[in-house]
Formats: sequence, structure tokens, C-alpha cells
Amino acid sequence: MSYHQPVLLEESIEGLNIKEEGVYADLTFGGGGHSREILKRLGEAGRLIGFDQDADARSNQLIDDRFGLVQANFRFLSRFLEFLEIEKLDGIIADLGLSSHQIDVPEKGFSHRWSGPLDMRMNEGIERTAQDVLMESDEGELLDIFSKYGEIRNSRMLARRVVAQRKVAGLKTTADLVTMVEPLIRGNRRRYLSQVFQALRIAVNEELKALEEMLEAATYHLRPGGRLVVISYHSLEDRIVKNFIRTGNVEGLLKKDEFGVLLTPFKKIYNKPIVPSDRELKINPRSRSAKLRIAERI
Repeated sequence: MSYHQPVLLEESIEGLNIKEEGVYADLTFGGGGHSREILKRLGEAGRLIGFDQDADARSNQLIDDRFGLVQANFRFLSRFLEFLEIEKLDGIIADLGLSSHQIDVPEKGFSHRWSGPLDMRMNEGIERTAQDVLMESDEGELLDIFSKYGEIRNSRMLARRVVAQRKVAGLKTTADLVTMVEPLIRGNRRRYLSQVFQALRIAVNEELKALEEMLEAATYHLRPGGRLVVISYHSLEDRIVKNFIRTGNVEGLLKKDEFGVLLTPFKKIYNKPIVPSDRELKINPRSRSAKLRIAERI
């Protein structure tokens, strides 16, 4: 099985509007699928910087003088661009989903389909695992995590059950978590479990905060005419990206000048997000929830 099959590959690369001599950043390198396509379109003077916090991504390193890989979370974009003496970029792409590799390795604990440790860290430098979150958070904190990050309807009941369960027996594996959750499931089992795992994963990795910090950095580092290309997979991410492109802030607050003109650093390329075609859905079912948004720096 390949490390990862890139989603909306053609549409996202087209959205970057690549210049042969441009400087680009692939903030979610993963299996290198998007980076390879960018390099095909760059000239000899072009440059591409890849970011990935997962150490396993290093196995996909591309041997190309125009490419460099940074093992770090994209929230540190500004820090590493300064280190590399790069101030402005012509394009940024970020595919916010988990890679197939991360999902399919039980030891990472991202999937409810098989048993593995309750880890869910995207890099080992993160202190708290999903097990730590479940065992150490109080009921109020768990309620916030499940309701805010998982949008789970019976979050209060779930938080109460976690607190009760851990007093009787520890939660060590993803199978333990699934067994504990089963009696609370209402409706689609797969969807409910996915929401629970999503909530914990977001909490462990501070995913939404990292996304907000990256978007702020992108505003500064993209030169006028530079493109921002983001693929999201759930409503929480997409809402942040949509708000930021429309208003220049993650809250979606409209700011206007004295003449009533909306103040935003970006121009939408398309009014609606691009979604996978029927053909792509057949080839790669994991792309089903993907939404691609493209904006240009003003």
C-alpha cells in the first residue's frame, strides 16, 4: 500500500497557478504527491519547501536541489522561513487530512478499525497522548473536547462515562475506547466513532490552533498574487479557512474601511469549494469529505 494517495491533486496544483521561477511551500508533505507535481512545473530557479511534523514522512524525501524538507508543524512556518532566509512565497498548499499511512498504522492510534495504543500524536514531541487526555481531563474539559471538536450530540453523557469508566479500569487502547463508547452510540456507528476519534486527535495535536497560526503566517508571507490552496476534511477546519479567506480573520468578522469596502487580504478564486469528482471518489473513497478552497493574496 502506498504511503498516501493525494486528494484533489490536479485541481489543487492548478489552483497554485505555478510560476517557473517561483518559491512555494507544501505544508503537509506526507507522501510527497503534491510536491512532485509542483516540482514538475518549476524551472531551475524555482524552489519548494516541504513541511511535515511526522518523522515517517522523511522516508519520502525527494532528491532534488530545488527541494528541502522541514520536519516541523506548519504553525512554525514563519520561524523556518526566516531560518531559510525566505521572506515571501508565491504559493502555499496545505492538505489538512491524515495521510493513509497514519490511518493504517495501528501503533499511531488514529483509527477505530483496529486496536492500537491511544496515542494520536502527529509527532512524538507532543507531550500528551489521547490516553493522557482521557485519563487526566476533568468532566468539563472532556465535554468541551467532544462537543467542540467532535460535534457529538450526547457529549455530556460521553464525558461522564469516560470519567466513570477510568475509575473502574484504565483506557489503554483504541479498542478499550470503542468498547466504552459502544453503549452510547446513536445512529451511524462509524460516524459516531469517527467523531470521537476526531475530537481527541484535534485536542492532542492542537490542530485548529495550528491552522489559525498558519493562516496568519500565510497572510504575511504570500506576496501579492500569491495563492493559498487548502484542502480540509471536516466542517471545523473548513469554517476557519472559509472565514479567513472571506474576512482575513478566523472569526469571520467583517471589517470595512470608511467607504464601506470590505478589508480582507485575500480574493476568492471560486465562490464555492471544489469537491472530488465521481471518478476520484471511486478511485480514492477517503477523499469523500474533502473540500478545496483557493484564494489569492491581494
